[in-house]
Amino acid sequence: MSFSRAEKLINKLIGNKISEGELAELLAGITDEEERKAYADALEIYFNRLLNENRPDNGAEPK
Repeated sequence: MSFSRAEKLINKLIGNKISEGELAELLAGITDEEERKAYADALEIYFNRLLNENRPDNGAEPK
């Protein structure tokens, strides 16, 4: 699976492994109108994964 640059930066931020330069890049990206969608998509992927991992039925899809 190939991650976008936005996903890589979001994952580094969440894992507390982001450098000062990467943080500056992330902040610039979320304020840039053209790049904002990529960061919104990356955050949506992360939050959906969290929701699925923390479902009472261990992420199984309802029947």
